[in-house]
Amino acid sequence: MQWMNKKRQRSVEEIYKAESGNVRSFNRIENFLVSLVAVSWALYQLALPSFQIVDSTTRRSIHLAFAMTLVFLLLPCVKRPLKQLRFLSTTTHVPLMDYFLSGIGTFSALYLAINYEALSMRAGVPVFSDLFFGVLLVVLLLEATRRMVGPALSFIAILFSAYAFLGPHMPSLLAFKGVSLSKYLSNITLSTEGIYGIPLGVSSSIVYLFVLLGAIMDRAGAGLFFTNIAISLLGRYKGGVAKAAIVASGATGIVSGSSIANIVTTGPFTIPLMKKVGYPAEKAAAIEVAASTDGQLMPPIMGAAAFIIAEYVNVPYIEVVKAAIIPALVSYFGLLCISHLEASKLGIKGLPPEDLPDFFQTFKKGIHYILPLGVLLWELMVFRHSPELAAFRAIMVLFGVIFYQEIRLAFLEKRSWGSGVKKSIGIVVAGLIQGSKNMVAVALACAAAGIIVGVVNMGIGGMISGVVESLAGGNIFLLLFITAVACLIIGMGLPTTATYIVMATLTAPIIVKVGGSYGFVVPIMAAHLFCFYFGILADDTPPVGLAAYTAAAIAESDPIATGIQGFLYDIRTSCIAFMFIFNPDLILFNITSWSQGLLIFVMALAGMAAFSNFAQGWCLTKNKWYELPLFLGAWFVLFNPGATASFFHVEEPYKYYFYLLGLTLYGGVTWIQRFRLSSEFSFIDNSEQIE
Repeated sequence: MQWMNKKRQRSVEEIYKAESGNVRSFNRIENFLVSLVAVSWALYQLALPSFQIVDSTTRRSIHLAFAMTLVFLLLPCVKRPLKQLRFLSTTTHVPLMDYFLSGIGTFSALYLAINYEALSMRAGVPVFSDLFFGVLLVVLLLEATRRMVGPALSFIAILFSAYAFLGPHMPSLLAFKGVSLSKYLSNITLSTEGIYGIPLGVSSSIVYLFVLLGAIMDRAGAGLFFTNIAISLLGRYKGGVAKAAIVASGATGIVSGSSIANIVTTGPFTIPLMKKVGYPAEKAAAIEVAASTDGQLMPPIMGAAAFIIAEYVNVPYIEVVKAAIIPALVSYFGLLCISHLEASKLGIKGLPPEDLPDFFQTFKKGIHYILPLGVLLWELMVFRHSPELAAFRAIMVLFGVIFYQEIRLAFLEKRSWGSGVKKSIGIVVAGLIQGSKNMVAVALACAAAGIIVGVVNMGIGGMISGVVESLAGGNIFLLLFITAVACLIIGMGLPTTATYIVMATLTAPIIVKVGGSYGFVVPIMAAHLFCFYFGILADDTPPVGLAAYTAAAIAESDPIATGIQGFLYDIRTSCIAFMFIFNPDLILFNITSWSQGLLIFVMALAGMAAFSNFAQGWCLTKNKWYELPLFLGAWFVLFNPGATASFFHVEEPYKYYFYLLGLTLYGGVTWIQRFRLSSEFSFIDNSEQIE
């Protein structure tokens, strides 16, 4: 058993190492080189919102160059150990080949910035060097992406690129006029239509700083603080440990944006506690998976997609936060309901008082972690500053918090203040390095997805849209189902951000168009969020589901069973995504009144509680078959009163009165169960008296 535990622990470490780019062990010189590149990248990105002025194209080029430099130094070509050609899989040092690829990859990424003026003068008429370094960049980017995020994204990019050239030879339904190599590279590598497009632009200007903020907060100990606070508040209640895990993962997800990083941060504390109070291993791991996966739904980061959505939809970033906040909170509330119902079914109680951390002591020791988040939200929502400036100022405050924390700790432990300063610098530098390593996957995924977007923009987008629309037969429901399944399948091998970029490019405009033809006003924001939500759900979809594998390794459970259970828990999230397509009120579309928004939010919470009762087969006691349609009806009415109003031919302004119908259905079935429970207890008491 001890051997198995060690094996599972290694599995967690391997998954997290691959996610965070810490696969190789370096000697002193190699470690210094990697650290220098990582810190330089961080300092460069911190300079952009403060004093350094760089045009957007140059910024994207330098951003990609740093990612290309690091990926070949951090990761071997082949992850499995090879007996022959060991240099391809070595993790003990950086082979000469990877130094060479790192240098060439860096230069090819910088080619656009170095020759920007000359390229603008000969736009559309590339010379040999433009074509040579363009091909080199595409090849090395696909190899770098394969190493960092797996083969799926590179394969899809190759497939789209091949289609661009082979279009004239395809069957009539799929025929496309095709492009020349010159046209292909002019779009993909020599302009801002492909690799250097919007996704990489957002990655270089905004996402890096938020990822850096999360990495430094994690190094400073914020993840453990959020976990302990949640356990101290909720651990004493029924299923309280699971509820604490959900709240802690939601808080961590605000700054993390990565489901695996979220699990590794909170899971080692919460999963063993859930098992201790009685949750089966699969369910304990699945709750952590669902909570950590949904961390990408939580503003402000949302797995880096929030900023890309803002660019694609062409709205201020704060509008994306406004649209995402109710679905995210309702989704987490649904998971809290599920954890409570699971505890009710299993007879699980709360933790004993002696196992609970003291709330006031915990809060007092970690209150300073809240300050950077407060600054971030204040800058975004009150001052309405740009996301990059808000993140920069939050990071500066976090630096001050770290120095305060470590110097204060040095005085309390009767050490010199110099040791506290030294420890603070170590935490900051480690955070800068880890932030850069965490960004490699995001930057490469955005750049590689740009190849797909660039090919679609060459003219095949309309054809693909036509094929998808014909498959759906003009049916909005079938189109949404096809989009959801495609997101789940593609998302098995792609990061969430890349899945969103690909699917939003292909299907979001069609969803809006087909919905309009059937009388459904589908806001473009809703269509983009729909693609994003189902891209997130792929993180725990078997058979891949890396998030499920990570949590299963901690819980010592079966990864497939964990993935299936986590996916069942996440059905509530998929239902929310379908609902806000047909009821844009849930994303506060055209809602300007605080009271109206609050009413929609509270009713959505009640609807989610009803759906959780339906899905878990339990409310106050085990559901009877005839109670299931009542729960389902209550959920539908509370989530979409407009559909119920139209069924009864009631005008739109009066639709909110149907909330009363939903509450009546939910209250009625709850009363039925309460009456049944009291009757059962009365019968038991009478039986005992007779005996």
